[in-house]
Amino acid sequence: MNVLIRIISYNLRKNHASGELIDLAESFDLDVLCLQECDTTELPAEVGDLHLADATTRNRLGLAVYYRKERFASLETQAYMLKKSLHDIVLAPAHERLVGVRLVDHETDRQVVVASFHAAPLTALNSLRRHQIHAAHAELATLGEGLPTLMTGDYNYPFFTKNLTEKVNDRGYDLSLSDRRTYTRYKVFRGHFDFVTSAGLDIDGVATLPRGKSDHMPILITADYSAEEAEQGPTRLTA
Repeated sequence: MNVLIRIISYNLRKNHASGELIDLAESFDLDVLCLQECDTTELPAEVGDLHLADATTRNRLGLAVYYRKERFASLETQAYMLKKSLHDIVLAPAHERLVGVRLVDHETDRQVVVASFHAAPLTALNSLRRHQIHAAHAELATLGEGLPTLMTGDYNYPFFTKNLTEKVNDRGYDLSLSDRRTYTRYKVFRGHFDFVTSAGLDIDGVATLPRGKSDHMPILITADYSAEEAEQGPTRLTA
C-alpha cells in the first residue's frame, strides 16, 4: 500500500499573498504547506487544519513549513544556512535558505522529510545555486538519513534545468517540474522557478495553480511512498 501526500509550495512575494493561505489549504485538502518570502513575525500558528512546524527567525524573506496535525506529528525541525551570494551579503534578505521537518504519519508510523527551500536570486550564478541545492540535500540527509525526502520551493533556476536534472540525479534525487510555468511577470524570466527535488518518493504530479497576489504561482505536488517499507531515501552526502 502506498501513502499519498499532498503539498503546496508558494513564494508569497514579500508576504503579499499571505491572505490566500487558508483558502489554498482547505481547497486542496493539504497535508503540508511550504512557504517562501513570508513575514515570519506575522505567521499564524494554524492555517486552516495545518499547524506551523517551523520557520526561519533571521530572514527578511522568511521560510516556513506547515503540516496537518491530525495526520502527522513533527519529530524534528531545523533551519539551515547555505552558502551566500553577493546579493545575500550586501542586502541580507535571507540568512537561512532551508527549513526541514521530519514527520511521522500517525496511521502508518512511516517517517518522511519535507523541506521548504529558497535559492539565491538570478543575480547569482547557476553554479552557486547548484551548490546550495546539493548542500541542502546533504543537510536533509542528516535530518532523516534514508527516509523519503522532498524539497520544494523557489529554486530560481528557469534555464538549463536539463543540466541541473543530471547533476541532481547523480546525487540520488529526482527533479520534477510542474505542468506549466510558475513565473510569468517578466517576459525574459518566464519559466519554471518553483519545483521539486525528491528521493524515495514517486511524484505523481506537480500542477501550477492559478495566479494570486504573488508574482509566483503556487504549485501542488502529489507524491506517494510505501506504507510498509519506505523506499530508500538519500544517504548522507557531503556538500
